[in-house]
Amino acid sequence: MATRFAQRVLQPSNHVLSVKMPAKSTNRKKSPLLSPFPEGWYFVASRKSILKEKLIQKTWLGEEIVAWCDGAGRICVAVAVCPHLGSELGPAAGGRVSDGCLVCPFHGYEFDVSGQCVATPFAAAPKAAKLKVFETREVLGMIFAWWGIDGRPSQWSLPEDPPASADWCELGFRTLRFAGHPQETSENAVDLAHLRYVHGYDSVQRVEPVTVDGAYLTSCFDFKRTQTIAGIIDITFDVSAMTHVLGTGYSFVEIHERSIGMDARLWVLATPVDGTLIELVLVSQVRQMRNPKRPIVGLRFVPLRFRARIMNRILMTAQKQDVMQDVVIWSRKQYRSRPRLCRSDGEIGVYRRYCKQFYPDHEDSFQDGPVDRVAEHGEAPP
Repeated sequence: MATRFAQRVLQPSNHVLSVKMPAKSTNRKKSPLLSPFPEGWYFVASRKSILKEKLIQKTWLGEEIVAWCDGAGRICVAVAVCPHLGSELGPAAGGRVSDGCLVCPFHGYEFDVSGQCVATPFAAAPKAAKLKVFETREVLGMIFAWWGIDGRPSQWSLPEDPPASADWCELGFRTLRFAGHPQETSENAVDLAHLRYVHGYDSVQRVEPVTVDGAYLTSCFDFKRTQTIAGIIDITFDVSAMTHVLGTGYSFVEIHERSIGMDARLWVLATPVDGTLIELVLVSQVRQMRNPKRPIVGLRFVPLRFRARIMNRILMTAQKQDVMQDVVIWSRKQYRSRPRLCRSDGEIGVYRRYCKQFYPDHEDSFQDGPVDRVAEHGEAPP
């Protein structure tokens, strides 16, 4: 499965939760060794939300950006500043979309989805008037844009859409915002010890070694967890998880629950906002279960077409609970370039070396020789 995925890679409502921590947590010390904006693909918005809002504005990797869609379904993500006289182009300033073009609220300059000015109310459109646009990719209706070191073009691609069919429910979204860094949130994909200690998972074990192929990392592990349903019933899930990581902003987890026979997909999308905050978007979907291996409390009375949607809500609730436990730690922690690791820390050293490629001057950006030695041999650094 991982090999097929690597080959593809290398060639509903949106709930928003702003996590407010004590004042001291938002003033977390940032290590000068960890740049706030690693190179990679980062989530912007869903196609559905762009079509609904017509024009979206947000702070994204320190930039004010806008996103819109033209009549042909092409989406543009651009810096929200007009090249004419510098007006902001977002809806709060009066920016709007007309006939698929973004219209500046100051002098009416119109820009198509390539970023080129194609019309003005008073004269011919100046050829030099062009928006700064970002390269975009779409995965199952999720829109991503590329952030390159010094503005360079994409160095690797996101995967093609995973196999889709009518038996997969609609994507569910949850969004959280808190102080943190995408490298540290994505590090959880290889930090199996925290699954036991922080989240209380049982029987956590790695199935295959972590693999790295360029910008693509895989982490495969099994675990069991007990979830309380409807506040009264405890159900133990026996889970196999294959995590596909591409950069620090894109993690895709293929989930198979053995005791029920449930398949699910989970995306964990961490995007830097302004160098201090990150926006973490959790996206999930569940495949329809026609013949569960064991009874699921209450679901046998639910019409078949609604079962996957209900199980997806249960999955999203469990994932949000886990993430909220992590946020308490993420928003207060300090990055350690020379962590004192032990044998149970698994492949954290492998992950740290993998992440180096996403930073400028990465050979000098990390001082982690001891990390490699400790991760591989479990020895304390001198």
